[in-house]
Amino acid sequence: MDWFVANGSGFFVRDSFSINFELGSRVSQGARQRASEMLEKVKGFNGDRVIEEFEALTKDAERVQRETLQRILEENGKAEYLQNLGLGGKTDPDCFKACVPLVTHKDLEPYIQRIADEEDASPILTGRPIKSISLSSGTTQGKPKFVPFNDELEQSTMQIYRTSFAFRNRAHPIGNGKSLQFIYSSKQFKTKGGLLATTATTNVYLSQQFKNTMKDIQSQCCSPDEVIFSLDYNQSLYCHLLCGLIYSDEVQFVFSTFAHSIVHAFRTFEQVWEELCCDIREGVLSSRITIPSIRSAFSKFLRPNPQLANTIYNKCSNLSNWYGLIPELWPNAKYVYGIMTGSMEPYLNKLRHYAASLPLMSADYGSSEGWIGANIDPGEPPESATFTVLPNIGYFEFIPLKERAHEQEVDNYGSMVVRKEPEPIGLTKVNVGEEYEIIMTTFAGLYRYRLGDVVKTAGFHNSAPKLQFVHRRNLILTVNIDKNTEKDLQLAVEEASKLLAAEKVEVLDFTSHVDMSTNPGHYVIFWELSGDVKDEVLNNCCNCLDRAFVDAGYVGSRKIRAIGPLELRIVNRGTFHKILEHHLALGAAMNQFKTPRYVGLSNHSVLQILNDSVHKSICSNAYD
Repeated sequence: MDWFVANGSGFFVRDSFSINFELGSRVSQGARQRASEMLEKVKGFNGDRVIEEFEALTKDAERVQRETLQRILEENGKAEYLQNLGLGGKTDPDCFKACVPLVTHKDLEPYIQRIADEEDASPILTGRPIKSISLSSGTTQGKPKFVPFNDELEQSTMQIYRTSFAFRNRAHPIGNGKSLQFIYSSKQFKTKGGLLATTATTNVYLSQQFKNTMKDIQSQCCSPDEVIFSLDYNQSLYCHLLCGLIYSDEVQFVFSTFAHSIVHAFRTFEQVWEELCCDIREGVLSSRITIPSIRSAFSKFLRPNPQLANTIYNKCSNLSNWYGLIPELWPNAKYVYGIMTGSMEPYLNKLRHYAASLPLMSADYGSSEGWIGANIDPGEPPESATFTVLPNIGYFEFIPLKERAHEQEVDNYGSMVVRKEPEPIGLTKVNVGEEYEIIMTTFAGLYRYRLGDVVKTAGFHNSAPKLQFVHRRNLILTVNIDKNTEKDLQLAVEEASKLLAAEKVEVLDFTSHVDMSTNPGHYVIFWELSGDVKDEVLNNCCNCLDRAFVDAGYVGSRKIRAIGPLELRIVNRGTFHKILEHHLALGAAMNQFKTPRYVGLSNHSVLQILNDSVHKSICSNAYD
């Protein structure tokens, strides 16, 4: 998953907040609009002013949270959903929590579908009309979700962008130049009610405010719009690389939404670099690019440049296994930037290989549903990245998970017990070191919405918590009383993959499945490897995986054979690319794609791709 952006100036941020929070709801919408129009005249980005406003917001986060909830409920009070819950115009947190239940996307799906289908734009979830529908990536559940998108969400996105850039630029100042951005649009269609439906990232890229903000924060993409908005991501990727090389001396940083996309881009570069050099040398775009609008766009700036082509060719020829590719080809780049936490962590080793000593910086924390926090400590390694919650972009609650008292447990008599879930607490009430599930209320019509993310409080910035992403709550491997999360899976794969080092082979990608067709059920881990490995090594890897799941429920169940031996399935090269292609065909954007770390039976298409691609299967004997 936000934006106060008229022109990207810090001054606009400061004064718009003053209007909204110091005067509160007494200020009319018309007055706010006039103030915004006046402040649009202030040109230029002022990082110090953005940071100053951020400091002011986070010093009294509890007050800002109350006022933010008040604004959300006042602006959307006439919405059918809130009217039916009997709020009766009340805007205080206690009444809100008493009247409005915790919900998941499934609970709101009928309302969102009505918004998409109905033509009269009646106030269903929000007081003002929803401007478009965002589609989630669909990699978690196997199909994309519909999520409302409106002007307020657009504004909070820009606020997040500018806030994190202000802190990032203070640590690593960039000059006036360009950025090599691997960003991609996705398919767009009209809903039955006439709303534009596309991915959240595409909704952002279509915005003029996005373009203005990127210009203000010196983050303009090397590539023309024709490349970004192409629906053929293979052609777009090739052209992004080509544009990056053409403007190689101007590139200030490398970016994509997810680390996976950056790694994928440079793995592709390894295959096509000579062809790219040929395009630059001759000034003629490769015949692999067939989209007329892209060819027309390149005709305006692609010229023969043998000197640049020879320089790139010589640099690539002298690289050892592509180590340090990024700083070698883009010598003025200051850092590599993108989401690198959670399911992106497995790609960090390869990304560091390409980046060498160039800093890796994790981008901000959000989802298709909305934003949560900004990375204001860009010097921290991605594995330690924290995200400070911006208290004015939504109303946040947190369900304590410290004791996991609401989950199934085994009592002294061997019986399963389910205890009551703890009550959510407010933003400023979280405790350092403890884990929580996030609940969000947004300006776009999501009220007490269970995002499904588990986070840990790493500390505070003033009175706003700094969160670390832990894992998706519903991505859990379980057969019996065992519970292994996405993070547990990642750690197991990391441990087992160390045994491949002597073979000079790496795990290119991985996912998991629980096979209940056997009795007892067992874990299945799918690996795609960069080369062939001896059976003895794979047997050791499989046993290591099995032993690496240290959850007490798993270990105990394996010992008494209530869970069967873990199975390691090796899939053909290119299998995970097929999974990517599958999701893109469903309308996902390359920007939003995340390899699903767990594939259930409901995601039968992806499971079939995996099973059809298996060429070797090994079962663990670790507990024999």
